[in-house]
Amino acid sequence: MTSGSEDEGAVPLDQPIEIEDDYQLAIETADVDDDALLEKPGTANFRITSYGADYTVDTLVKRLKSDAFYVPQFQRKFVWSQRHASRFLESLLMGLPVPGIFLYREPLTNRHLVVDGQQRLRTLQYFYEGLFLEKKFRLIGVRDEWDAKTYDELLPADKLKLDDTTIHATIFQQDEPTESRKSLNFVFERINSGGIRLSPQEIRNCISEGPLLTAIGEMNADEAWRSVFGKYRNARLKDHELILRFLAMHERSGNYTAPMRDFLDDFAEDYNKATPQKLAALKALFAQTIKACWDAKGRAAFRPVRSLNAAVFEAVMLGVAKRVARRPATDNELAQSYDDLMADNTFMRACERATAVEESVRIRQTRAIKAFE
Repeated sequence: MTSGSEDEGAVPLDQPIEIEDDYQLAIETADVDDDALLEKPGTANFRITSYGADYTVDTLVKRLKSDAFYVPQFQRKFVWSQRHASRFLESLLMGLPVPGIFLYREPLTNRHLVVDGQQRLRTLQYFYEGLFLEKKFRLIGVRDEWDAKTYDELLPADKLKLDDTTIHATIFQQDEPTESRKSLNFVFERINSGGIRLSPQEIRNCISEGPLLTAIGEMNADEAWRSVFGKYRNARLKDHELILRFLAMHERSGNYTAPMRDFLDDFAEDYNKATPQKLAALKALFAQTIKACWDAKGRAAFRPVRSLNAAVFEAVMLGVAKRVARRPATDNELAQSYDDLMADNTFMRACERATAVEESVRIRQTRAIKAFE
C-alpha cells in the first residue's frame, strides 16, 4: 500500500481484474459526517524524531531481502507495469534524480516500515532478483544500450553505477506518546494528499498489521459474508473495515467514543495482542452471526433501501450476535425482528444521520439488541 501518486489509476498485475457487482458498488459508508469529528490539525500532540539518510541501491536491495525494510502484506499490491519500472531504472542508470522514500523506524526492533516508495523499492528488488512478477525482468522502452537487458547482462560499469546510486530516505519515529503509533495515521494522510487518498482501513492494515487483521482477512472469505457483501473483495478494504467494526462494537460498545476511526484504530492495535484462543472465538462469533443474518434475510440483509448501510450492519450484527449467544432463533423469528427494526423510525434516524456520534451509536445498538431479544 504505498502512498503517493505512483499508484494512481493502476491495476494490480498479479491478480485478475475484479468487477464489483451492483450491490457492492452501492455501499453506503453511513459515516459521511464522521470527518467532522476527526482530530483537527494541531490538536494531536506528538514528539517525532526524523532525519535523512542516503542509501545506495545495493544496500536498499539487501535490506529488503533481509526484511530490515519491509512492506506489510496488507499494503497495496505492486502496480507498476514493466515499462514503468524500466523507466525508473533507466533514470537511475542515466544519473537522473528520483523521488526519495519515506520510512518509519520501529523503536524496539529497529526495522523500517515502508511508508512511501514501495513501487520504487520493489522495482529495484525485482530487477536485482531477475524476475518481474514471475517472468524474466528485462528492461523495455529504454535506451538502446540497456534495452532488453537483465541486471546480470548489464555492462560491469553500468552495474556498478546502479549499485552505487544513492536514494534519499526520510526516516522518522514517534517518541511520544509511547503507547500508540497514531502519528503514522497523520503521516500517511499528509503524504497521500497529492494522489489517491488511502482509506482508513488501508492505513490501518499497514500500521496495525498483526494477528487480528490477519484473522479478519480470513473472516472476509467466509461464504455467508461473501454472499451478503458481494462476490468480489472491495478494493478499498471496506469489507475488512465492516468486520472490524462489528468485532470492536461487540467487544467494546459500552466504551465507544467518537470519532469512529480512532475507536477502530485503538481496537485493532490492542487486539493484535489477543491470544489465539480469543481470535478463534471472534472468528467463530462472526461466522455464526453472519450466517444467521444471511439465512434470515439473504441479500436484503443490512440494506434498508438498496445499498449496504454500515450503521445498520453494525447494529443488526450486534443484536443478532447477542441473541444467538443466549438461545437459538429460527430464520423466521430473526427475519420478523429484522423487519420490525427497519420499520423503527428512531432506529433508522440513528443509522442515517450523525452516525458516528456517541448518542446515535447508543440508540441504534440499544434498539437492535432489544429487537432481537
